[in-house]
Amino acid sequence: MISASDRKEAIMLIEEAKASGARLCRACHILGINERTYYRWKRMQRERGSVSDRRPAAVHKVPRNKLSEAERAKILEIVSRPEYRDMPPCEIVPALIDKGIYVASESTIYRILRDEKMAGHRGRSAAPVHRPLATHKATAPNQVWMWDITYLRGPIRGQFYYLYLISDLFSRDIVGWEVWENESAEHVSELIRRATLAQHRLTTSPLVLHSDNGSPMKGATMLETLYALGITPSNSRPRVSNDNAYAESIFHTLKYRPNYQPNGFASLEEAREWCKNFVTWYHVNANI
Repeated sequence: MISASDRKEAIMLIEEAKASGARLCRACHILGINERTYYRWKRMQRERGSVSDRRPAAVHKVPRNKLSEAERAKILEIVSRPEYRDMPPCEIVPALIDKGIYVASESTIYRILRDEKMAGHRGRSAAPVHRPLATHKATAPNQVWMWDITYLRGPIRGQFYYLYLISDLFSRDIVGWEVWENESAEHVSELIRRATLAQHRLTTSPLVLHSDNGSPMKGATMLETLYALGITPSNSRPRVSNDNAYAESIFHTLKYRPNYQPNGFASLEEAREWCKNFVTWYHVNANI
């Protein structure tokens, strides 16, 4: 909020600029105000003899539907009762209505709880865990790998093949891929072993394998393989797909190829052959 002294000074400077031949719009722009603001300040100075802002001292009417202190105290007493203290307002209000009682809306109760610092986790279930954003930095190949699984349509409706794909964060190279008929942690373990052998990677070199939170990504067989190979597992936050954006980006490129099969692949062999051609095309066009 601009003080009265600054407003007077702004009016004086603008009038000096106008007297020297400057345009009003340019003078106002330099001072960071609008022409309408300048005219309003001039009108206030002419009518009231002052350009001070009266909003801070204005008297506002109290809304007729504002809760009284007694009503707020009653709401706090209700939400603190043993039968309601483990329930959020979205459950308290219907429970009270079933008994023919209405004290306030859900939003009002939420607002009162926030004002009283009582809007934390309510309930007997475990409080939600806020996971930090998983970030990794690679300065050379074979430091951070990312992998994911995507659906490939099969010959009939409801039948799918599953493309397992591992890519390198630094080089964007596809270091391993395979197509199977189902999702399994055993398939992932086999693919990771083949990828590490193909990249001539030693178990003494640090490597992070990042994925989302699907069940194959956290299977005991796959985790045991990672520990045996000296690979550190990393998972995205639940229901946050952009934590594994690079893997999703490759799948977007794959499914938007002109010769992609939108009506499905006739067999597992056809799906594998198409993915093989895609990986070859990807390596050539990505200059890997």
